[in-house]
Amino acid sequence: MTQRLIKGVGVALITPFNNYEIDYEALGRMVEHVINGGVDYIVALGSTAETATLSTSEQHDVLRFVVERTAGRVPIVAGMGGNDTHALCESLKSFDLSGTVAILSVVPYYNKPSQEGIYRHYMAVAEASPVPVIIYNVPGRTGVNMTAETTLRLAHATKKIVAVKEASGDIEQMQRILDSRPDEFLVLSGDDGITVELIKRGGEGVISVAANAFPEKFCHCVHNALEGRIAEAEAQIEELSEPIQLLFREGNPTGVKCMTAAMGITKAEPRLPLIEGSAALREDIEIAITKYELR
Repeated sequence: MTQRLIKGVGVALITPFNNYEIDYEALGRMVEHVINGGVDYIVALGSTAETATLSTSEQHDVLRFVVERTAGRVPIVAGMGGNDTHALCESLKSFDLSGTVAILSVVPYYNKPSQEGIYRHYMAVAEASPVPVIIYNVPGRTGVNMTAETTLRLAHATKKIVAVKEASGDIEQMQRILDSRPDEFLVLSGDDGITVELIKRGGEGVISVAANAFPEKFCHCVHNALEGRIAEAEAQIEELSEPIQLLFREGNPTGVKCMTAAMGITKAEPRLPLIEGSAALREDIEIAITKYELR
């Protein structure tokens, strides 16, 4: 069952660049870094991967590389989203998703569809996808919030939709989903900082940015929460709050790339329109790495 494979910590893997080109050597180091750090699965081609700046050919190559480098050690989820429902469904029919256990598909962005439009979009995606679907609500990026009612409608309409990544920041909206979801439907945090609180309320994990940089500490925290050691997990997430905030101070993945660069894993370079983090951010990240023993 797919649901058991996507509990715990999924990492929204970054795509390292070197002079604008994909740095596959550094991407290989990232795969090893997060697996050795204890992540439960890898999400390739998500928002943090700067997928919007990758060509279709590059997307295929990145996913193939991650699948081959991971070599079955952890499950892989592929980011497959878009704001043209027909084009996305056609892509799902032809994109090589072998070696993946699910897709993560974001709410259509820019168009600002109605709730009925969101529902019909995801029902079409579920029908077209050869693998199960994790729906992804992130209104800060898409410009529209998928309500709890729409999420629940989708969860009850088809077993092909197995989970939601909730990044609305609205814990009460997440609670409404938790209270009325089908038994096997998972609620995953899309916000590192509220992961422990969501798990306390019945959530099953997180798709994380922070796990790119300090996977061991972050995974230990989340696994403690999932195993019922809530007090310990709350103390750990409180300790990690400063470095987590630094990762997002100048946007994502700008901050996390600054941190992986400071750790010697990748370069800090994103692709335009994103730019490298400021000197002040890099300095604060170096201080935090030492202060919180993140290396």
